Amino acid sequence: MPRHLSITGANVRLPPPLFLFLSSTIFVALYLHFICYKGVIDQQSCQSFLGPSPWITSTFIRSEWPSVDIPLDNEAFVVPKGYNAPQQVRITQGDYDGKAVIISWVTTDEPGPSKVQYGTSESKYDLTAKGSTTNYTFYKYKSGYIHHCLIDGLQYDTKYYYKIGQGDSSREFWFQTPPKIHPDASYKFGIIGDLGQTYNSLSTLEHYMQSGGQTVLFVGDLSYADRYEYNDVGLRWDTWGRFVERSTAYQPWIWSAGNHEIEYMPYMGEVLPFKSYLHRYTTPYLASNSSNPLWYAIRRASAHIIVLSSYSSFVKYTPQWVWLYQEFKKVDREETPWLIVLMHAPIYNSNEAHYMEGESMRAEFESWFVHYKVDVVFAGHVHAYERSYRISNIHYNVTSGERYPVPDKSAPVYITVGDGGNQEGLAGRFIDPQPNYSAFREASYGHSTLEIKNRTHAFYHWNRNDDGKKVATDSFILHNQYWGSKMRRRKLKKHYLRSFVDPITNY
Repeated sequence: MPRHLSITGANVRLPPPLFLFLSSTIFVALYLHFICYKGVIDQQSCQSFLGPSPWITSTFIRSEWPSVDIPLDNEAFVVPKGYNAPQQVRITQGDYDGKAVIISWVTTDEPGPSKVQYGTSESKYDLTAKGSTTNYTFYKYKSGYIHHCLIDGLQYDTKYYYKIGQGDSSREFWFQTPPKIHPDASYKFGIIGDLGQTYNSLSTLEHYMQSGGQTVLFVGDLSYADRYEYNDVGLRWDTWGRFVERSTAYQPWIWSAGNHEIEYMPYMGEVLPFKSYLHRYTTPYLASNSSNPLWYAIRRASAHIIVLSSYSSFVKYTPQWVWLYQEFKKVDREETPWLIVLMHAPIYNSNEAHYMEGESMRAEFESWFVHYKVDVVFAGHVHAYERSYRISNIHYNVTSGERYPVPDKSAPVYITVGDGGNQEGLAGRFIDPQPNYSAFREASYGHSTLEIKNRTHAFYHWNRNDDGKKVATDSFILHNQYWGSKMRRRKLKKHYLRSFVDPITNY
C-alpha cells in the first residue's frame, strides 16, 4: 500500500506512523458513518461520535406570507388586449425525442383559426401548422375554445418564433428546441410541484424563471381550482393558465397530474375524473405507446423521463403497469443515460402529511426502479421539501421482517418538491426522529433545478423562497447510476482517450 494520501489532487508523503494513524482514523470515521446510515445505532449516539447529523431537518422558520390566492383583478392574471386574443399559451413536448412541440391556447369570443405560424427568424413565419379545437362544461361554467396544435419536424437546438391569433389581436412568442439526443448533451430542468396561484406561487415562478432552466418537470397539482365551487372552478383554471403563461409560452412544461386535478364533485354533478385537466393539458402519450395521457414517457437531450399517474390503477396487469414494464425495456442508457421518474404522491416521505400514501405504488414499482437503476424520482403532494439517500425496501414482505429501508447503491434518490406555494399552506410537521433514509427536509416554498452536465454528473439545487429572495439551500452532485459502474467508467475513459489520440495519429 503506498504511504501517501491525495489531498485536493496533490500527493502528500507521510511518515509510516502518521500514515497508519490517519488511515485508521479515516477508516473508523467511515465505519461510524456507515453504521449510522444503516441504523445500527441511534441518531443521538451518532451525533456524539460524528458531531453534526447526516440527517438534516432544517431549523429555518419562514416568515408568514399570506397563503391565499391572488385576487382575480390582479395584474398577475391580466387578460391580453384585443378581440378574441389568444391567452393561456403553453408548450409541451410533442413527440418522443424532442423534435416536436404541442402549442395550446384559449380564445374566448369565438373559435378563431386553430393554426400556428412559425419560423426561425423573428417576425418571419414561413411555416404553418394546423391544430384542433375543443371545449367543455363544468357545472354551469363553459370553457373558452381550447386549441392544441402539433408542430413536428423541428430541428434540434434551434430557436423558433411563432404567432397565434388574428390581426391586431395576434400574439408572438418563441421557444428553443433541445439538443440532439446524446449521452453527453447538457441540459437544465426545473422541477416544480403543487404550485397554485398565491403570492408564494408567484415568488416560486419568478425565481424559477431567473434560474436558466430550459424545461419544467411539473409533478402535479396545478391550479387548485378544485378548492372552489360551482362556476369558480373553471374561472380559476383560466386565471392559472394566464398566471403561468409568462413561462409556459416560451418553454415546455412536462405535465403530470395530481389529486387536485381529479375534481370528483358529485354534488355539482361532476363525476368524470380529470375532466378539466385532460381538456386543457395535452401530453404526447401516443408517442410512447401509452393508452392514456396521464402516463407517458419522453426523451430530451440526455434524459429519459417517465411520467406516472398516482391516481390511476397501477397494480399488475393494469394498463399503466403493462406500459411501464414495456417502457423500462426501451430505455437505452447509452443514448439517454439519465433516467428520471415523475409522480405526484411520494413513495418515501417522513412528513406527517400524506404519510404512507405512496406505499402501494412503492410496493408495485420500487423493485423496477432499483433493477433499472433509476437516477432520481421527483414527487410533490407533500407541501414541503425532502430529499432521501439512495435507499430501497425491496426485500420487505409479510414474512421477511425486513421492513426498514436500507442503503442501496442501485436505488434512486427520492425528492419531494411539493412546495410551489399553493393556498393550503406548508406541511410543517415532520416525523421525529428523522428516519435514516432522509437526508434533508424543510417546510418552505421553493423550486428545484437539475443541471445535467454530461453522462456521469448532474448538479442539483433546491432553492428556498426566503421572504421573496431565492436562496440555494440544498445542493449536491448527482452521479449517474448507469455510468457509475467501474466497468463503464473504464469504457468511458477508453472512449475519451481514443477520441483524443485518433486526431493526433491521423494528423
